[in-house]
Amino acid sequence: MRIISVLVLAASWAFAQSDRGTITGTISDPAGAIVAGAAIQARHVETGALYETTSTPTGNYTIAELPAGTYELTATVMGFKKYVRQGLVIQVAQIARIDIPLEVGAASESVTVTEAAPLLNTENGELSHNVNSGTLDELPVLGVGANFAGTQGVRNPNAVLVMIPGTYWVPNSTVRVNGVPTNTQAFRVEGQDATDNGTPGVPGQMQPSVDAIQEVTVQTSNYAAEFGQVGGGFFNVTMKSGTNQLHGSAYEYLVNEAFNSGTPFLDQPAGTGNPRPRQRRYDYGFTAGGPVWIPKIYNGRDKTFFFFSFERFQEHQQVNNLIETVPTAAYRDGNFATAITTGKALTTDPLGRPVMEGEIFDPNTTRSVTANGLTSLIRDPFPGNIIPPTRFDPVAVKIQSFIPAGIGANANSVANNYIPSFTGITTTQIPSFKIDQIVGPKGKLAYYFSRNALFQPISTAFGGGADGLPNPITTAVGSIVPTWVTRLNYDYSVTPTLLLHFGAGYQYVNFGIRSVTANGSGFTNYNSGEELGLPGTVNQFFPSISGLMTTVPNNGGMKTMGSSSNSHSYTEKPTFNTSTTWVKDNHTFKFGAEFRTEGYPAIGTGSVNGNYVFSTATTSEPYLQTTTIAGGVPGFGYASVVSNK
Repeated sequence: MRIISVLVLAASWAFAQSDRGTITGTISDPAGAIVAGAAIQARHVETGALYETTSTPTGNYTIAELPAGTYELTATVMGFKKYVRQGLVIQVAQIARIDIPLEVGAASESVTVTEAAPLLNTENGELSHNVNSGTLDELPVLGVGANFAGTQGVRNPNAVLVMIPGTYWVPNSTVRVNGVPTNTQAFRVEGQDATDNGTPGVPGQMQPSVDAIQEVTVQTSNYAAEFGQVGGGFFNVTMKSGTNQLHGSAYEYLVNEAFNSGTPFLDQPAGTGNPRPRQRRYDYGFTAGGPVWIPKIYNGRDKTFFFFSFERFQEHQQVNNLIETVPTAAYRDGNFATAITTGKALTTDPLGRPVMEGEIFDPNTTRSVTANGLTSLIRDPFPGNIIPPTRFDPVAVKIQSFIPAGIGANANSVANNYIPSFTGITTTQIPSFKIDQIVGPKGKLAYYFSRNALFQPISTAFGGGADGLPNPITTAVGSIVPTWVTRLNYDYSVTPTLLLHFGAGYQYVNFGIRSVTANGSGFTNYNSGEELGLPGTVNQFFPSISGLMTTVPNNGGMKTMGSSSNSHSYTEKPTFNTSTTWVKDNHTFKFGAEFRTEGYPAIGTGSVNGNYVFSTATTSEPYLQTTTIAGGVPGFGYASVVSNK
């Protein structure tokens, strides 16, 4: 779906905020009369970049498209002292009104004002909340791990919502602002749309690193026309840029059970102290930024700047709370005598013989009999409810060799006898960089790139199949979600009162759920024909085998094996926008257009269902069309696959 919008905004408040800030106001002499043609300049303190304009015939001025940062504002008029306003902090999407009162004097004299920019927004009726990355770091709102940040695990900048009234946020699941429908928010990074329309509740797939963010502004109501498609909340993110000073940082957020308090008076087994559940999470990285400088070749001070950020999250999650069922040693040998220990007769067959609960019947004895005027197919039970090894299916023998023995306190039980302990590993990496270039006296260019890559060899979040079984029979799936975002922005001052802006962006999301098959690193094809001797299968993964447990009564068997989950979907989103800001007399006009393609090409692929479903009916009497009779079950699920011939 392609979206093209054109906006025309007029009046003094219509600068519309993209990801930049604006300084506006009027300039007057001591008598209150307006001053036209005054040269006004805003200098970005950290980079030295200059943004210039002149006051209109009505004494108004506007400097638009200002990157977030600290500025020094000056005004110079013949016959008046030079006006200097220092320490102006301009935030993302902020419109700061700074009226300039001039004093009579020589141009060599100056009046310096150091007060902060006003917090009251007098230029429009929009309600927004601005938070810089330092605030997020200093307050205890950024967690690491899936429960605190979402499936990516890395610190999530959307935690800013916990500081904003009227919002509700569940990491990588739910965003709701002011009661509007869930997950109807929009995201912009560096002025371009970055909304994940495929999974809008999981914006973490596209998120930048917190330490690479300059500011986040969340607009919650009264959106400008250029944001007309927003539902609940407009997230405007601007990224850090390099400055004339070389700066860097390094950090690590560590979670380890050694730092946790234990349960009082717990010392079991005696002498072991007070054990804590294993917890290992790491979120670490570094940043570096400054002028581009190549010795004896190029000095980018006041011209070219870079900022690089790298963040990596890693978690080792110990899973030991699963209770599964694997076949007992007797079942593996074909001995299902314990399956009929209840001695419960469910019915009688046409020959008057009792059909016992859990009794298995020999398919080689299938024959037709007539009794009481009815013809039925019947079988004879295996003597002693034991299948001779000579009757084992060779494919079943091969599959059975992969099945581990029981583990845990119930290892010798027929059911719930496998309590595995395994480690789920999650890694997320977010490298990013930004380049800023001053192009002559009128042009400014900025380029940003970020990549977010999630890798989970065994996913505990998607698929629900992590079971602790070995390859290739595990039902576990892995998650691979690489995404990347790139942005290019160019601003050009045609005249002091006419500013052009051009922006282009591109984002890519590849969401993959992959079957874990032949090796520990996962995601390789499995040839069932060669490995198992199972003909006619799709040689992509170990087939899904289910229906091997008998639960009424719970006589065990085998949980589902294998996985046919193997899918991925990807979307690409090119975006473009352009605007013209024109200051004329008492008004500021903004004209603009935006183009973006939603969900294109939106390609999804999935695996062919290689599923084998067994049931107790396979080893029951063939004329019994139901698996439950009189509250019991004839036949046995696991026996169906062992003697499948």
